[in-house]
Amino acid sequence: MVLAMSRPHKHPRTGIYWFRKRVPTDLVAVVGRKEVTESLETRDPVEAKLRHAKALQEYEARWATMRAGARSLTEREAHGLATVFYEKWIDLHRDNPSLEVVWHPEHYQDLWTFTPLAEEEPETDQPGNRPIENVLVPHMRRFCLTQAEYCLEHFGHEVSYWNRILVGKAIAAAMHRAHFVLKRMAEGHFEPDDAVPVPAETTHRPSDRRVGRTSSQPAVVKPANGAGAGTLTDLVEGWWRESKAAGRKPSTYESYRNTFSAFAKFLGHNDAGRVGRSDVIAFKDHRLATPSSRTGRVPSPKTVKDSDLTALKAVFEWAVMNEKVNENPAAKITIKLGKRPKLREKGFTEAEAVAILQLAMTFQPGRENARTIAAKRWVPWLCAFTGARLGEIAQLRKEDIAQREGRWILRITPEAGTVKTNEAREVVLHTQLLELGFPTFAERAPAGHLFINVGRDGDVLGPLQGLKNRLSAFARTAVADPNVAPFHGWRHRFKTIGMEVGIPSRVLDAIQGHAPRSVSDTYGQVTVKTIAQEIEKLPPFKLEG
Repeated sequence: MVLAMSRPHKHPRTGIYWFRKRVPTDLVAVVGRKEVTESLETRDPVEAKLRHAKALQEYEARWATMRAGARSLTEREAHGLATVFYEKWIDLHRDNPSLEVVWHPEHYQDLWTFTPLAEEEPETDQPGNRPIENVLVPHMRRFCLTQAEYCLEHFGHEVSYWNRILVGKAIAAAMHRAHFVLKRMAEGHFEPDDAVPVPAETTHRPSDRRVGRTSSQPAVVKPANGAGAGTLTDLVEGWWRESKAAGRKPSTYESYRNTFSAFAKFLGHNDAGRVGRSDVIAFKDHRLATPSSRTGRVPSPKTVKDSDLTALKAVFEWAVMNEKVNENPAAKITIKLGKRPKLREKGFTEAEAVAILQLAMTFQPGRENARTIAAKRWVPWLCAFTGARLGEIAQLRKEDIAQREGRWILRITPEAGTVKTNEAREVVLHTQLLELGFPTFAERAPAGHLFINVGRDGDVLGPLQGLKNRLSAFARTAVADPNVAPFHGWRHRFKTIGMEVGIPSRVLDAIQGHAPRSVSDTYGQVTVKTIAQEIEKLPPFKLEG
């Protein structure tokens, strides 16, 4: 049996890399096959890895949507999907701005990597005897509805009559918008860096609407926040140079950099001096309505508030303090979050915990990287008996497993990658982990990280995120309930069971890396000896067979 692969597969004859992954068992009947494959369309190994990672995320998101069940999309979701179509359309023509924006089916092959519609001649009228609009409209309608089907299938949504109509209409609107962008490109209207044009039709400036500007009038762009401010990219890099010296984590920098990259793409320019409050508000609204091109899901309001708005506020505040810009355009912009309904506890039930650990013990390794196989085998068990975060365990190195005072311990440290508290801690291994042979595995493992392949440039965060995605998808095959996180559930369960068996709260917090609850908790130290005494109170898991 051919199983899921963790890296691109190079075709032995053509040299082109391919993506291949096994379909989760519970979705085989829905997908209609046991394995998915697609060409990555490149012979460059570096590019292949990037495309492979993107394809993996898209398939996992698609399968998550399938598990959620059939439902009708909202208008907002339909237009969000069409935004992805719009981006693909623009990318298709970006390298050839002089291309006439005229409908021809053969121009758009592989837009969604599917076969386009066959071109048809008018039924009875000879060419030239009918208005061109009457010829194009049937083609356009069929094209948009067909692309809607492909789009729905691509993201794992139900291809129902209503969904097809909604997404088809949204794609037609996206094509209309793209028409004006491409038209301006053909006329030579570009930004100073010859990158993405800013058409009047898509400029987000509420003040223009208040003075009655029509869509046919050009947008007047004024420096909103100080001339000479530099680029948005400059602001992020300047903020990071200072924040890095102050001890901020690389994961925060990566998150902020991604937000500013998306913000620049949304604006159509990279000029920090032109950013105003209305731009931030428009970007917020855009994020709340647009599915991610990577996952196919619309980000939650909490994600937009805590990730995007926090990044914009922090970097622009630094820019104000350092006299890069005159004011912080993101200041006081927020999202009021309602309380989400609680459908269950956040921790795993006993049955769910056993199901994941049983899967880790019995899964049959495929043609995957040896470190990925080891991660699927050991990471769930380590999370179960440490209550640690998934990333903290996934980034463990050989040297982080050692003996202290006659006990095996694992050391969670920022030196290995990233730790939320930015503080190292040691956790004593439970007896069941010793019986299963984890210390022996660690001793026999090669030097370096146990579960990830670090990039040639020393990058840990990228490979770590890829492994976390694969492990989450792996755990989902055992626990499909979307109301419990596939690995964070271990942290909640560890605290629950720890309290049940009488482990003091301060010891539980020290094991899990939670902040002290009071000033008095900062006095003294929770030692290896103390942890060893308490960790054995946790009952071992009883698996089948």
